[in-house]
Amino acid sequence: MRIFVLFFYLLGASVGLVQGQNKTVAGKVLDKEGQPLIAVSVLIKGTQSGTSTNENGEFSLMLPSSNRSVLVFNYVGYKTKEVTVGTQARIADVVLEEDATNLDEVVVIGYGTVKKRDLTGAVTSVAKEELTKLPTTNVMESVQGKAPGVDIVRQSGSATSGVSITVRGNRSITAGNGPLFIVDGMQYSNIQDINPNDIESMEVLKDASSTAIYGSRGANGVIIVTTKRGASGTPKVSFNAYYGMQKAAGYPRVMNGNEYVDLRREANRTTGVWNGIADDPKIFNNDQLNFIANNVYTDYPTLMLGSGHQQDYQLSISGGTEKLKSYFSLDYFNEQGLFKMDDARRYTARLNLDYQVTNTLKVGTQTQLTYYDQNKRADPLNQANKINPLNTPYDADGNYIIYPDQGASVNPLADEQPGNYKNNVKTLRVFPTVFAEFKPLDGLSIRGNFAVNLSNLRDGLYEGSYSIRRNGANSRATYVTNNGLGYNWQAIVNYQKTFGDHDFGITGISEYLYNDAENATAQGENQLLDNNFFYNLGSNTQNLAITSAYTETKLLSYAARINYGYKGKYLLTLTARTDGASQLAVGNKWDFFPSVAGAWRIVDEDFMKGQQVFNDLKLRASYGVSGNSSVVAYSSQSTLTRIPFAYGDASAPGYGFPNNSPNPQLGWEKSANTNIGLDFGLFKGRLNGTLELYHTSTSDLLLDRILPPTSGYSFVTQNIGKTENKGIEVALNGTPVSTDNFKWNSTVSFTKNIEKIKELIDNQDIISLDSRYVVVGYPVNSYFDYEKLGIWQLGEEEQASQFGQHPGDIKVKDQNGDGVITADGDRVVVGSQVPKWSLGWNNDFSYKNFDLNVNIFARIGQMINANYLTRYDPQGNGNSTADIPYWTPENPTNERPRPNANLSLTSMLYTSTLGYTEGSFVKLRNVTLGYTLPSSLTEKWGMAKLKVYVSGRNLAMWSKTINGYDPERGGGESAPLTRLIVAGINVNF
Repeated sequence: MRIFVLFFYLLGASVGLVQGQNKTVAGKVLDKEGQPLIAVSVLIKGTQSGTSTNENGEFSLMLPSSNRSVLVFNYVGYKTKEVTVGTQARIADVVLEEDATNLDEVVVIGYGTVKKRDLTGAVTSVAKEELTKLPTTNVMESVQGKAPGVDIVRQSGSATSGVSITVRGNRSITAGNGPLFIVDGMQYSNIQDINPNDIESMEVLKDASSTAIYGSRGANGVIIVTTKRGASGTPKVSFNAYYGMQKAAGYPRVMNGNEYVDLRREANRTTGVWNGIADDPKIFNNDQLNFIANNVYTDYPTLMLGSGHQQDYQLSISGGTEKLKSYFSLDYFNEQGLFKMDDARRYTARLNLDYQVTNTLKVGTQTQLTYYDQNKRADPLNQANKINPLNTPYDADGNYIIYPDQGASVNPLADEQPGNYKNNVKTLRVFPTVFAEFKPLDGLSIRGNFAVNLSNLRDGLYEGSYSIRRNGANSRATYVTNNGLGYNWQAIVNYQKTFGDHDFGITGISEYLYNDAENATAQGENQLLDNNFFYNLGSNTQNLAITSAYTETKLLSYAARINYGYKGKYLLTLTARTDGASQLAVGNKWDFFPSVAGAWRIVDEDFMKGQQVFNDLKLRASYGVSGNSSVVAYSSQSTLTRIPFAYGDASAPGYGFPNNSPNPQLGWEKSANTNIGLDFGLFKGRLNGTLELYHTSTSDLLLDRILPPTSGYSFVTQNIGKTENKGIEVALNGTPVSTDNFKWNSTVSFTKNIEKIKELIDNQDIISLDSRYVVVGYPVNSYFDYEKLGIWQLGEEEQASQFGQHPGDIKVKDQNGDGVITADGDRVVVGSQVPKWSLGWNNDFSYKNFDLNVNIFARIGQMINANYLTRYDPQGNGNSTADIPYWTPENPTNERPRPNANLSLTSMLYTSTLGYTEGSFVKLRNVTLGYTLPSSLTEKWGMAKLKVYVSGRNLAMWSKTINGYDPERGGGESAPLTRLIVAGINVNF
């Protein structure tokens, strides 16, 4: 609330500034050809007062007469220019130069940088300003809809939730599909640790030309993050803070008391037990009859779902001399989720140092320290959604009732009772990196990087006897620790040389990556005191157990890259990398990953001179191979697992094989990628865009193949199968309006990816992987099931009887027309979790000192398996989702089958089909309104800049789900996604 008050106070304080006497100055603005430039913004520096040029390039502007003024000339596609005005009434003609800065921007690629104009691969840059517009736990949420080809969804609304990220679709079926994260040149998978305000740039590498330099780690795309560094000069201090409130964006409600009573009556009417209200005593007990008579019931989900908050405070200091430059930041992030005991606190510190030892030697460090303190809940809404509502959680005296439903179900509020439940996770990660760079000759640099990744995790869980999951059983305490060590060594040699019209760049790399993890788990039951939680496992009297494990992986790599350019118009990149991964089988540990890419800068050709349409036009093409070795360590080897064993009453050591069978031939999964791209700029930079067409073929999939029980194993990891991804990506950035006071910049990001499985085990079209199926010709994450047509209706008795069914039963399609519904003959792919296309539309408006950001995101064509649709108890024993009709003779719906007190949901036919529904959505992802105080005011306060803002996340959504359920997360219900409103402040000194 105080931030809101400050926002309006500062807004009012900036009104009514006094101006002195004025004078008029006039002039004309031209391009280098002497042609007038129309609508050039002309501003008095340090103010928002200004004008724009007319159709003849001329302008006239009132200036304060008391001192000298500086005019700032700004025009899209041209460099900004400043002109000092003295006493003259007319200044000399102002000539603006075309701005090639956009093309000369440095883009970070693997193990180096390149000018954007010389880029040959498919690389998307995300501006640092875009990363801080959306208040989020994970910086990658800010990228959603802003990078074509990158699919990002939040997994739940919990304070400890993560995000799911894929680049250009899923390639693997059971191996990892997540991208590789590189932070300041070194691998770092915990991107959620990085504060958005610490990031200088972010690049997404998508095609094999740009990812093959990372070999085995680049098959699923690479996201490179570069953090901020210090600069020589006056120290700069920045403070950023926000605070906001959040609530559930939407959640399907459960039946109220009357709706539940109607369902239970109908279920018993079907079996002939209930024929009217007089029969209520047959199906309700005395307490329930009393609740019905007094219209008393409890909506447990509403009782548990509260409001949360999110806040963040970040302070950074940067500066330095010509010799030593530094950047230091501290950050505190806190989020309280929608439930009690669902919260997260993150503390981070960063120190980046650069020291120029001599003219040829530079050393430095980047160090990130992150500490988390999190409390988690175990699916708090599951019990609340299912319990009979005809009860109260507390008695008349306000005392908590353990079993409010006559002993049938434990109270959904059980885990919130003092001493009954606690799940606390503490994590510490330290990520220091040091480097030394030596430049003995012009164009030659030799650099060594060394990074260490230290992590320590403690996960403590205590569930009392009457917690939800123990439900009367003995209490259980669990204590888990995990210690991780990783280090990464790189030696990089770069040499660049120009010979006339020929530009050469050669890079050589050697790299070593090591990771190990030690974990231990201790557990016991029947603890003496609840309030000891998991801190006193020795007091448990039953089922004490300790387990521990150790894993180690290593990766050794060598790589080389050649960049060649002729006259800056014809560009060629050749890359080669060889990797050796310890987790693969002997003889298959090493493999080779090459790529080639070329680009033609059409705009620089002689035949393009004189045209006024294109200011940039470049055609790119690339082909390359990258690999994937992300399988569990020791998958190629046989191990033993201890099992309880005894001879008579005497215990004895016993050992057996684990779930996975060894595979001594286990090798690399490979992806071959072809990419064609077109970069263009129109109307002197007013409209810029990129078009990408790509095709990725992945072979030798790292697939967990299910084995028959007679083998003694559950599965074996093998190189079997093929997948394919192909698609189109479009990125457009334009400035529809640009005047002296008002500017509108708009960016559109469009992705269409077609994902298919091309081949499976032994040329089978369908295989089962535990609880899901994968099918040739369809995406990896597809739904293979019966196709629900509706519900059998009255008048269809004869047809239904042919399938052994009756009116009110679920009706599915007989796919092969043989008159019998079978699992082998009548199941098909009914949908996929993969969207047909997605789109992001980001708009930035500025008017004088006000700025407005509006971001819209759409994900279209995917299906979800919604839990709320399958939350249906046809017997009426437990509760069900409201607002979804069920079949009765008087209400012939096609949604849910007829209630039946003798049939549970699991015993009914084809109930798995109830959950499938359209998952498309369009959401107003973010709206931010900000106000920057005039510099004439902030300078008096000793500030370089002061901005206040209000922001809203997930303000509106359009989908086919009910009660505002957000389908972004899939079909889960455990923690709904949230709507967040924040107020914040940015201060620079």
